[in-house]
Amino acid sequence: MRDGFIKAAAVAAVCRVADTRGNAERIIAAMKTAAQEGADIIVFPELSITGYTCGDLFLQDTLLRGAEEALKEIAAATKECGQALVFVGFPLQASGKLYNTAAVLHGGRVLAFIPKTFIPNYAEFYEKRYFAEGPHEVQTIVFDGGKVPFGSRIIIDADCIPGLGIAAEICEDAWAADAPDIEHSAEGATVIVNLSASNETVGKDSYRTELISSISARTITGYIYVSAGDGESTQDVVFGGRVLICENGSLIAQKKAFENEWGEEKTVYADIDIARINYERRRSSTFLTPEKTVQDTYCHIPVHMDVRETRLTRRFDPHPFVPSDKSKRDERCEEILAIQSRGLAKRLEHTGCRLAVIGVSGGLDSTLALLVTARAFDLLKIPRENILAVTMPCFGTTKRTHNNALTLADALHATLKEVNIKKAVLRHFEDIGQDPDCHDVTYENSQARERTQVLMDIANQKGGMVIGTGDLSELALGWATYNGDHMSMYGVNGGVPKTLVSHLVRYFAQTTDDEKLAACLLDVLDTPVSPELLPPDKNGTISQKTEDLVGPYELHDFFLYYMLRCGFPPSKVLRVAEAAFAGNYDRETILRWEKTFYRRFFTQQFKRSCLPDGPKVGSVAVSPRGDLRMPSDAVSALWLEELSDL
Repeated sequence: MRDGFIKAAAVAAVCRVADTRGNAERIIAAMKTAAQEGADIIVFPELSITGYTCGDLFLQDTLLRGAEEALKEIAAATKECGQALVFVGFPLQASGKLYNTAAVLHGGRVLAFIPKTFIPNYAEFYEKRYFAEGPHEVQTIVFDGGKVPFGSRIIIDADCIPGLGIAAEICEDAWAADAPDIEHSAEGATVIVNLSASNETVGKDSYRTELISSISARTITGYIYVSAGDGESTQDVVFGGRVLICENGSLIAQKKAFENEWGEEKTVYADIDIARINYERRRSSTFLTPEKTVQDTYCHIPVHMDVRETRLTRRFDPHPFVPSDKSKRDERCEEILAIQSRGLAKRLEHTGCRLAVIGVSGGLDSTLALLVTARAFDLLKIPRENILAVTMPCFGTTKRTHNNALTLADALHATLKEVNIKKAVLRHFEDIGQDPDCHDVTYENSQARERTQVLMDIANQKGGMVIGTGDLSELALGWATYNGDHMSMYGVNGGVPKTLVSHLVRYFAQTTDDEKLAACLLDVLDTPVSPELLPPDKNGTISQKTEDLVGPYELHDFFLYYMLRCGFPPSKVLRVAEAAFAGNYDRETILRWEKTFYRRFFTQQFKRSCLPDGPKVGSVAVSPRGDLRMPSDAVSALWLEELSDL
């Protein structure tokens, strides 16, 4: 439970119809196994004690007595399951009616009965023959000599994680237009469990999966769904034991229907991040708040659960901005390129500008910017000759990058202009008294600012627009010269992280019919990332490698995503980074560059506060007019102290 994680288990246990003793034995065995695996929330299917397909046997006292004895046995067995909170499906007799309920068990006793609200009575379902609609308002009934809350508006509040509240609904409740999950989440439930018995028909599973995922997204909850499977009657329908666990719209664990050996129970585990759910709710201004009339009818049942280590089995993608599946990655690349090029096209059209000026270095970022600009010109049917690709060699320019810049301009039919800035920079050094042999920050930044001045002045001269090339990762780290490459008239790459820039360029290389262009793009991808502001080594190759100085961009993009998008504190970022990069970076290396990230992120905010316009392309952005309202003089002490304590 450290860092806000709680482990959940969804168990599609094998049942035998009306065999309450045998079903209890199987539930208890599965419950103990799940608890031993560290599960703190364990969910079984709808009417799992009796089986869902008992039909008119639900009217028989013998079956109902057997179910009651079985529930008592299962409840007693939860004493041997540590602090696990268990939900099992149970037919409850109360006030002369029969209710389809989720029995909530913990520490050897029944905490609550939560009834099904919407009773289906159409197609293959005819539950109203047996079951009554459960009450919303919470009542108290007597079960096994004790008083137990009974009603749909019940939330179990566990004290092991701030904001952990668990509510339940049953099968059809999720499909209803006025679903209970809306009220549950508004009242503070961060986890919703669904005990289901949803039979399989052709095409149904894809809709069901989308439904559960969308509920989880709309309510900003962890959603645990488990349906009946093997052992149910197949007289007229077949149950596949579908298991889904979602978090805020993302499917984090599942087993598909029939994905098990015959007669074998199906268990899925997932680590639900309650802290992130609470973060997402805080940042969403449209998240529901309860109406007073509803709030007053809810029953909150407090449960003590010790805070303990959660053995994480959840996978954390080391490249959260980049889909691992190639088809999805290609789709993402095409979508981003469309956003970038159409954003630029609108700006060009609005200003009446028909000429773009772009500094082309032969590096990744300027290559992407040039490709995007070419797309925008094609959209507007402006000749590509109106793209002025300016290469500005200076002290650190290598033959490799210079040649690639020339090749790109030629392959894309842009107009090439070369302005060697060495003399201008040396004259500037003379004017300000800078020693050319002193390769300090002034030596580097003078070149970057001279390049920006050249681009701006050419744009003024030609009536053009300077296209910015800096990417999201550089902006996050402040790895840009203020009023140098930091500035432009429209920054097309400002929303694209470095790890994604390379995939966008590779996508171009793989989809172009121009072999010369493709070969050049692949060589750009193979070139070390560098601002080329220091002289090359004795072999004429790049001596100044960005990742040697500020750290690997794949780490920084990971830190950026989990800090801004997920709201993780530094210690949690470190924990998930260790899991994601196991075998690639050790803890010491990750911690070193994470400190660099937080230090630079705070101290370099002043550069982000005056960014040029540019399109947002993903869920993480740093524009002061968009996602990131952050003062330039914010203090990083709390974040860095947390890392120091580690």
